[in-house]
Amino acid sequence: MSVLDPTSTHQDHQARNRDDEHWMNQALELGRQSIGVASPNPAVGCVIVKGDSLVGRGFHEYDRLDHAEIVALKAAGAEARGSTAYVTLEPCCHTGRTGPCTDALIEAGVTRVVVATGDPNPAVDGQGLERLRAAGISVDAGVLACRARELNDGFARYIRSGLPFVTVKAGLSLDGRIAPAPGTAPCGAPVLLTGEESRMAVQRMRHTADALITGINTVLTDDPLLTDRTGLPRRRRLLRVVLDSALRLRLDSKIVRTAQEDVLVFCTISVSERQRALEALGVRVERVEAGPGGARVSLRRVIERLAEMEITSALIEGGSQLASSALGIGVVDKLSLFYAPMFLGVAGVPLLNSFESSRPEWARISVRQLGQDFWFEGYLRDPWA
Repeated sequence: MSVLDPTSTHQDHQARNRDDEHWMNQALELGRQSIGVASPNPAVGCVIVKGDSLVGRGFHEYDRLDHAEIVALKAAGAEARGSTAYVTLEPCCHTGRTGPCTDALIEAGVTRVVVATGDPNPAVDGQGLERLRAAGISVDAGVLACRARELNDGFARYIRSGLPFVTVKAGLSLDGRIAPAPGTAPCGAPVLLTGEESRMAVQRMRHTADALITGINTVLTDDPLLTDRTGLPRRRRLLRVVLDSALRLRLDSKIVRTAQEDVLVFCTISVSERQRALEALGVRVERVEAGPGGARVSLRRVIERLAEMEITSALIEGGSQLASSALGIGVVDKLSLFYAPMFLGVAGVPLLNSFESSRPEWARISVRQLGQDFWFEGYLRDPWA
């Protein structure tokens, strides 16, 4: 077959695409290890490949300063010269806590860089790729981009809007109820609608979040822990946020008994004996203004306050009032709903209790089966847009 045969060229191109996807998959796996230890920075993975051999790998950890590319280049050493770098996020080209990764790649003699997705940070946003090309490095972008972006929805939303990426999570019946009718459930434990696979998925969601927000009624009714039980490493404990306008949180609740400066209660009342008692037990209490109507904490102000604390992603797990309020004021970026194969009837507690009929223009939707449950995820807006 002639070297000029278009069939040969097409096959070579396909083979290269397969190789690129193979190595980018490995970089994505490393990027997932960055989740929980990189925030508020993005989760990034990188592999350095020479010929058919992996010569360096790394992922970013905030406390260790080095970005994923630097970790991988250090592991590769002299083998980095003439290699290809696969990175899940566009290499930075500015000086922050560390020097530009673009400069490190150039100086190491890397000849090709494959990037999954661009960096939404305005300080980068395509400039990193331009810098590499200007240095004579071959650059390809967009390999497994959708999967790479999912790693950093929180970072993208935070860096573009100054607000965290907010997800409302709920387990519910096929008829849209999140709990049986009040007074009909057995006392002493929350009702579990969904199966083990769904509950494991929820734990993984908690691991990707910086904060979990719930309402006082959920805490009083279910006495939940609301912790990340994946066992995976975290740089910061999952911040457990309780909206409790009148400070009704019980001192003997599980969330208080396990507080280690990772429980934050927002209230609307002035300093009280209850506040001092909670703070003595390791609970942080902050007063914020009330929302519309004056009876409840302003959820919008809570979201803004979390952003000030460099919280890039927040998971809302609460009852009808909290879900309705979050959707009503437009702070929700994604719905994550786990449907169990059962009906709870008209007397059951609905997911939404005060929300106008609407048909959102979804940015993205996915539905998958988890055991006997169905998991719906819908993006109300694209955090990367």
